[in-house]
Amino acid sequence: MIRKRLSSLSVAALAIAAVATPALAEDVSVEMFTVNNLWLMIAAGLVFIMHLGFATLESGLTRAKNTTNILFKNTYIVCVGLLTYAFVGFNLMYPGEFNGFFGFAGFGLFPGEADNTAGYADGGYTYWTDFLFQGMFAATCATIVSGAVAERVKLSSFMIFTLVFVALVYPVLGSWKWGAGWLDEMGFYDFAGSTLVHSVGGWGALAGVLLLGPRMGKYTKDGRTNAIPGSSLPLATIGVFLLWLGWFGFNGGSVLNADAAAVSLTLVTTSLAAAAGGLSAMFVSWGVSKKPDLSMALNGILAGLVGITAGADQMAMWSSMLIGAIAGVIVVYSVMFFDRVRLDDPVGAISVHLVCGIWGTLAVGIFGAMAGPGQLVTQAIGVVAYGAAAFISSLAIFGVLKATMGIRVTPEEEQEGLDIGEHGMQAYPDFQQSSFGGGPGNIPSHGGAMQAGMATGALKTETA
Repeated sequence: MIRKRLSSLSVAALAIAAVATPALAEDVSVEMFTVNNLWLMIAAGLVFIMHLGFATLESGLTRAKNTTNILFKNTYIVCVGLLTYAFVGFNLMYPGEFNGFFGFAGFGLFPGEADNTAGYADGGYTYWTDFLFQGMFAATCATIVSGAVAERVKLSSFMIFTLVFVALVYPVLGSWKWGAGWLDEMGFYDFAGSTLVHSVGGWGALAGVLLLGPRMGKYTKDGRTNAIPGSSLPLATIGVFLLWLGWFGFNGGSVLNADAAAVSLTLVTTSLAAAAGGLSAMFVSWGVSKKPDLSMALNGILAGLVGITAGADQMAMWSSMLIGAIAGVIVVYSVMFFDRVRLDDPVGAISVHLVCGIWGTLAVGIFGAMAGPGQLVTQAIGVVAYGAAAFISSLAIFGVLKATMGIRVTPEEEQEGLDIGEHGMQAYPDFQQSSFGGGPGNIPSHGGAMQAGMATGALKTETA
């Protein structure tokens, strides 16, 4: 059985691979099978590291009084994501023979006799490695939602949303492409998840933000935007570099074997896009705010990573840099736009994952081996289909929760901090309450981008 994206090698990479290494098949050597499988297990570990990156990034970009709540949600997401993916998600995403829209291969994990041999997935990996790698992707999708709804979402409601989202929404939508569904048959292409992971999570984040409303004090009645600084830019920076490291597994592992030419090409395009995104966001935000903004540089790196993910296996050097650079520009203006329409996203997840995920998916039809008007139209169809399905389903889940048990903490809990209100403990108990933002340990206001954000709503000190 061939899982996920074995068709994802580019025309260029395939040509190189045909010369460099023998084609993978059921008679692949034991040594090559072991190397392939080992690389996929390492890649799964790198994707797992991304959860630490998300946790530190979100903690650094939110107020200290909500740190325990942020970390609790990220811990929960990994645990529930893997368990639900084992119970139903894996077999919803890869149901085998189905109608292209919905299929289910049964509850639980049950490999066949040949599923842990080179006869599985053309000798790329075993059934168990397949599940582990894909399970890490599923949990990542839900983490995107966590940051966007931070600092005011009710913990119990978020936990239920995550359970349903990871168990049902993500795998069913994923089957449309990676499970050989209707979009795969149409020719829609998403190598490692600009849409299937990042935009799907971004649409869920947008639905949550719309129904939750902004944090207290974020927007004034006269239309101004108040910057709400996070607790630790060092933590946020650590988080971004952990995510960049994890992306080597996220994209590099998506080759689905250890082919030297394809993996190395993918890692290079991934890094070039990240670097270009960071630089373009640095200078564009500098021009707007008149000060160099670290948070926007971090935004740009993540924007470049999300943007390249859909076509990382088929881009040349210049294409990957251009995709990343454009993503870095997009994310700056996207953050400005969402603030102006009063959609409060504390960590910029919608701008990075949704908006740049759309850009990266469309870029497949503009650059690289698959560029062309027909492919661009197909990519656009996929973007619209995933957007409608992910947003409507997420809106329905959050809507039901809002109507039944509520999705937002009380104003008193929000002011005091979710660490006390939801958990009865503080991440930094020795810190004293600060007058700014009602929470301990906030980084102080500074000039440049933060001042511009407070005055015009142009920029925030928060990133993805």
